[in-house]
Amino acid sequence: MSIIKIIEVIATSDQGFDEAVQNAVDEASETVDNIESVYVKEMKANVENNQVVSYGVNAKVSFRVNEG
Repeated sequence: MSIIKIIEVIATSDQGFDEAVQNAVDEASETVDNIESVYVKEMKANVENNQVVSYGVNAKVSFRVNEG
């Protein structure tokens, strides 16, 4: 039987939401293996002078736990 764990991470990017999601996966992969999916729970953009200056996501990253 496999066990799937989920961690919640927050990540940002100056380029866009896609890159913010990739940054979330990249950060999580530094401490966990076997990442299988990412669920974006929330998205946020910061605005200055009527221009979007950064993008952020709150994401759940799921990964399979090694057995034995």
